[in-house]
Amino acid sequence: MVYVKLESDWTDADGVAHSAGESVDVDAATLAALQAEGIVSEGSGGGKESAKWVGPTGATTNWVGPTSTTP
Repeated sequence: MVYVKLESDWTDADGVAHSAGESVDVDAATLAALQAEGIVSEGSGGGKESAKWVGPTGATTNWVGPTSTTP
């Protein structure tokens, strides 16, 4: 699963609406589809590095995501 920030509104497969700017956790196939549709930017997850951090900001005690920009 990959945590990404949406560039535009999106409704997931369960019918849940998500707003632009919202961060969501998606699988690799969904990420590829969202990138193809322009709903997330190319650097918002997956195998490409980004200069723009899409994870949480500030002190987080329960963060289980990556600890650096290296995939």
